[in-house]
Formats: sequence, C-alpha cells, structure tokens
Amino acid sequence: MSATRPSPLLDLPGAVAGDGRDAGVAAHYGSFNGEQRTLESGAGFVDLSHRDVVRISGPDRLTWLHALTSQHLLELAPGQWTSALILDPQGHVEHAFEGVDDGTALTVHTEPGAAVALLGFLERMVFMSRVELADVSDELAVMWRPALDAPGYEYVPRAELAAYARAAEPACGLWAYEALRIARGVPRLGLDTDARTIPNEAGWIGSAVHLDKGCYRGQETVARVHTLGRPPRRLTLLHLDGTENRLPAVGSPLTLEGRAVGVVGTSARHHELGPIALGLVKRNVPLDAVLDVDGMPAAQEVVVDPDVGLHVRPLR
Repeated sequence: MSATRPSPLLDLPGAVAGDGRDAGVAAHYGSFNGEQRTLESGAGFVDLSHRDVVRISGPDRLTWLHALTSQHLLELAPGQWTSALILDPQGHVEHAFEGVDDGTALTVHTEPGAAVALLGFLERMVFMSRVELADVSDELAVMWRPALDAPGYEYVPRAELAAYARAAEPACGLWAYEALRIARGVPRLGLDTDARTIPNEAGWIGSAVHLDKGCYRGQETVARVHTLGRPPRRLTLLHLDGTENRLPAVGSPLTLEGRAVGVVGTSARHHELGPIALGLVKRNVPLDAVLDVDGMPAAQEVVVDPDVGLHVRPLR
C-alpha cells in the first residue's frame, strides 16, 4: 500500500528511497550513521508516512476494543499513547498497532499494507456496538521524533508534510530509526515474527499485553505461558560478525552446530554496535551459544528471558 503513496519528503536533498514494505519513505539522506547520532541526541525526525493509519470512533470504541485486544483500554485518557495486539484463538499474534485517543476517536498506526486486514477483522466484530471504522492512511501520516514524550509518534496531515519537515529538521532516514529500534529489542510484526508467534516470545508482555484484564481471544495461551514460563521460542538480539559487508535477509535460518534453531528477522548497521539483528530462537538454545546465519557468526544478547513468567514452578 505504501508504494501507492510515496512521501513528498523523498524530494528532500540526499533522500534515497527504501525498498520492500518500506518503499515510499527515505531509507537515508546520505549518512545513516550520522542520522543515528542525530536521533540519539534528541534532534531530528523520521518519516514513517508509509505506515497505515486507522481511525476508530464512536462512543463504544474503547469498551469494544478492550474486549477484543490484549490491552486494557477502559480508562485510556485522551492524549495517552498505547499499543495493543489482536490474537487468534490459539494466542498467535495477528495484528499489532499503536495509537492515541483524542476523546472522540482512537487513531492507530500499523505496518504498511496491514490496514485492510485489520479493518476486515474489526468490521466483522462490530455487531451492535456504536463504533465507526475508517482507513485514514491517505489523510494522516506518521512521524517520529525523539524529542517527543514516549513513544515519540505523532500524526501529521499529509498536506502539511513539507511544512512539518522544515520545522522539525533535520530529516533522518528509516535505516537510522530501524537500527535504534533493533538495538532496543523492539520487534516488527511480520518481519521479526511469524504466524506462530505468541506475545510472550516477542517481549510484548507489559507493553502491548495487560495481564490484569478480562477475557479476550487468545488470553488463555498468554496467561498459561506467563504463569508457567518457558515460551517455545524467545526473541534475541544478535551481534553479527562485522567482517562481512552484508546483512542477512529476513527469514534466514539460524543454526547451531549445523542444526536449525531459529530464524533472523530485521537487521541493521548500528553506529556503535556494528551489524545487529533480531532473531527468534528455540527457548532451549544456550544463551551464550554463538549461532550461525548465512555463514556469519552471531552472538546473542538476551531480549526475552527463556524463563519469562514462571510464576508457578513445577514440582520435581
């Protein structure tokens, strides 16, 4: 969907367009290492206008979404950003979004091209609830600024993007943003996860999953794994061998002594850490094991503890 609405900020000096699902915005403006340092200093902005934006309005919107999603939304205050997941009955993550309510509507953003499927699911769940749903991706663009309060996102009318860029400069590309995201261990749905991913594996407990709320689809799996610990897989930060002038493709297998133990998700070149990536590996892979991806050694740094949860320890 992003390819149908390329950002006007691609006309800024030095802009080099991204590719794949990140086409339509700038990957960088000439120096992704310098752009990382700019963002870490609290300056600049990142154009995320390729992300899809959905508006959910109506007096029942928060109670309705509270029942459907993993997040506690009944007391969401205007101006407070939140993130949530929609799971299938087995607890696998189907949709992930972040957004803010303004007192009349909750406006959320999700992965490029994901709005159609998200809206399709939500529309089937409306029944008698007083909610209205709309894809407003062509109206609103997502921007990110480190100087803003967490999580740093804001919505800008697309017609005002050029003026926004002049006021918020300097522009920093998606590669810089992604390098900092990966270093924080924050996954992207569909890139760092797959159709079998449950929230416990990807570090979403606490941020996108509220453990003290009523029933929602897939809750039983989340609660069981959180209580007993030991999710089937765990998200890990990979430090790649910097001697190779390449990054692994999304979905590349991770192996240990020739045995497949996981897959690689997104990767980037961090200005201090060097080449890094996120990976999903089997829970029982030793934390200190050096893995292999596409012929490159990959050391692990824990993102999700293999015993995350484990509030009830089984009798031996």
